[in-house]
Amino acid sequence: MKAKLKVLQPGLLSTIQDFGRRGFQKYGVPSSGAMDKNASKTANLILQNDANAATLEITQMGPKLEFEAAAKIAISGADLSPKLNDSKIENNEIIKAEAGDILSFGRPIIGMRAYLAIKNGFQLEKILESRSWYAEITENTKLEKGMTLTYLSSEEEKIETHTSVKYNDAYLESENLSVFPGPEYDNLPETLKSHLRQSAFSLDKNNNRMAIQLSEILKNELDPIITGPVLPGTVQLTPGGKLIVLMRDCQTTGGYPRVLQLSEDAINTIAQKKTGDKIRFKSAPIPKG
Repeated sequence: MKAKLKVLQPGLLSTIQDFGRRGFQKYGVPSSGAMDKNASKTANLILQNDANAATLEITQMGPKLEFEAAAKIAISGADLSPKLNDSKIENNEIIKAEAGDILSFGRPIIGMRAYLAIKNGFQLEKILESRSWYAEITENTKLEKGMTLTYLSSEEEKIETHTSVKYNDAYLESENLSVFPGPEYDNLPETLKSHLRQSAFSLDKNNNRMAIQLSEILKNELDPIITGPVLPGTVQLTPGGKLIVLMRDCQTTGGYPRVLQLSEDAINTIAQKKTGDKIRFKSAPIPKG
């Protein structure tokens, strides 16, 4: 039976995401998808959902939600102090909600983004083979007060609650980002290459689902490039010397030198950082074969 999850308060920025749109970048369509795919996948697998089922990505300050019918949920990623009817609940456990129950969030403890999965995933329309919200592609771009999200009621299921799984959340606090050389990396002087490898960088206030800007200013003597392909995790060096890490909603082409490329694990890690947090670039081993 289909049921509704009512948005009583929307929080700071909460969006529906799966693994995103694949195969449409050639048309200029961003891939989108969960900023931290590891956490989104974990929440789904706890519920035995498909790993790509739609989850609710919750950024820093969470929403308040009311269940119309029974539901089986799990939360992974950041610890945003979740509560069910004012009683604390834990991340990475199966939780049973009943009709009329209220899910809310409080003070961020660790991490930036949490992922709320519901049994069988949120039942929203697929557009270009994905349920991920993105402006100009989907009708909705973020949760709004009074909005409802459709799910399948779990009333008929015998649900074992508070079943936990092993989950390594050390990456939520790690500063290290594994990276590969970007297409223009070899054009950098050795002093700048060394600086990239050895220095800590901090997240600027200009960070969102499209890109994360780093605060430090580098000496950039590179010439602009002809517009070339970029993807989530591409690190660009602007003419002004700022590093920009492209994220899930990034454009598909760009004209700034692409000096580094984050690994998938590194994208998940930086997605959990907030303004002022430090990161360090660490060379990733080149896969053999």
